[in-house]
Amino acid sequence: MLVKNIADFKKVQELKQFNIKQEVAMKAAFMVSPVGFSLNEQTAQDNEYMQMDAKVDEKLAVYQQMQLARTLTDFGIPVITFPGSEDTPDAVFPNNAFATNHNRRYIVGSMKYPNRQLETQRHDIRKFFGGVLGYEEYEIENHRAIAELTGVLVPDRGRNVGFIGMTERVDEAGAVELDEGFQLDLTFQFDLAEGEYHTNVVMACLASVGCVMHKDSFADPDVVQAIDDFYEGRVLYLSDEEKLAFCGNCISITDRDVLFSQTAYDTLSVSSRKVLTNWGLEIHGVDVSELEKAGGSLRCMIGEIF
Repeated sequence: MLVKNIADFKKVQELKQFNIKQEVAMKAAFMVSPVGFSLNEQTAQDNEYMQMDAKVDEKLAVYQQMQLARTLTDFGIPVITFPGSEDTPDAVFPNNAFATNHNRRYIVGSMKYPNRQLETQRHDIRKFFGGVLGYEEYEIENHRAIAELTGVLVPDRGRNVGFIGMTERVDEAGAVELDEGFQLDLTFQFDLAEGEYHTNVVMACLASVGCVMHKDSFADPDVVQAIDDFYEGRVLYLSDEEKLAFCGNCISITDRDVLFSQTAYDTLSVSSRKVLTNWGLEIHGVDVSELEKAGGSLRCMIGEIF
């Protein structure tokens, strides 16, 4: 069910309880190698986080991605890594192109920029989900909508609820497709502040126990309060410094462990760490600084398999 205003968001909650009813964390992960990694001039048009004046070290990027994969396996999460390509410089952020839900469905995103559209055409990844795992395909076709999956949609996996911040990377038809594609029980659509490109840079739902947000990245402060009410006050509000260090681009990998990039981990304030600890979460940092030059961070690099 997709709702587009605060009143409807609250009304649905009066009619139905959204308790944790399914697994909050992935059972496996997929990634794409940074081989061919570079700064994408196309996506730089609306991604203010990109460091276009920086040089990138492909070998260091590959090493950091491998270390991230190793960290996931250390927590008992199997990881499959697909090869990268110079034709798809942003493929190292696969969560925008492919995603899964708890109903053995894989969703194929609809990307805004041409070289990101190439990512969703990969037959090897589609065959893995459809032929190997036997998942049902739900494709969001580019001529119908724009929807960059869990870049614009922040899901609360345990409650089967989603939050869509409207930007250049999702349109109205795309929001509908995301709600239907992920088979969500409730999806709240709202506007992000001007200049933001992906919701998952400014918001994260962690193991369904709480939410991380940067207030000023939302166009309407009442939307922030409505989400705060939904989580009964279990919201960690990020400072501007924490937001710019990708603290909002974190991810739950178990029901109690959360990964941050090392940049984000080092920037988290003492008070922010205490909030997460009080929620019963343990936080960990992994260095992906070379990849962060491309305007995304650790969460974007991990495709969740449910």
